[in-house]
Amino acid sequence: MHQEEKILFSLLKREIAATMMRSYPGIDPEISNWKGQNITDFQEELRTKVNGQLSEKWFYTHMKSENSSLPRIDVLNMLSQYAGYFNWQDFRHKMAGTMPMEGKQAKPVSILIKIALLFIMVIVLLFIIIKLINTQNYHFTFIDSDTGEPVPDANLRVELLMEGSEYPKRILPDEKGSVMVRTNKNRISMIVRAPYYLTDTVERTLRKFKHTEQVSLNADYYALMISFFSRSDVTSWEKRRKQLDGIFSEDAIIYQFPEKNAGEAMALFNKWEFIDKI
Repeated sequence: MHQEEKILFSLLKREIAATMMRSYPGIDPEISNWKGQNITDFQEELRTKVNGQLSEKWFYTHMKSENSSLPRIDVLNMLSQYAGYFNWQDFRHKMAGTMPMEGKQAKPVSILIKIALLFIMVIVLLFIIIKLINTQNYHFTFIDSDTGEPVPDANLRVELLMEGSEYPKRILPDEKGSVMVRTNKNRISMIVRAPYYLTDTVERTLRKFKHTEQVSLNADYYALMISFFSRSDVTSWEKRRKQLDGIFSEDAIIYQFPEKNAGEAMALFNKWEFIDKI
């Protein structure tokens, strides 16, 4: 018996039980539970309504248990007539639209779901692999633009500007004054601060096969000069003024650039204005 025929015969037995309940309301709706008087009443129903008959042995073989084959077509026609149909073919035709499709069609649906889930898993796995491959370590060393020497790391401050973040991320330099940035981006921005150097915003385009790079910092000459004179052994102001007088020419013009975001304009001094300011 094919799966479709098995389902159809099960539906026919339900229809037979429903028809019997109209004549015997107290009968069990499950044919497999019928016995004794229930079977006798069913045999009487068949004789009076469709002029048919079935043995009790046949009932136990086909109605109360699963059988590997369908009953004969004449018996199927008789049972279909009892349930209110013209014959077995009429019953099959009318049940075609309501029969549960659990064999032939359920399988493709299940396969499609599995294929969709597998596709999603592959996409997620590829995304993770690509992200891991693109995430690299980049090392930046900061050097003096004039001397080419590494900038002392004691007070070096590096802040990484993160995309989509309101606050920068602080990066601590190592003992050599280098910082390591781990990212999967192809471009980064850093704010670099160091004593006696101008604060700078460094932007770099990252390359997968170049993981080490030097960044030049420009010295803050004004801050260096102030530091030099404040730490020198000159004991008198006049001696300092004479030293500065010897350093600058008479027509020297000195520019003072304000710190970023200080809100001040650039200042311009001649030789003696600058010496008096110091």
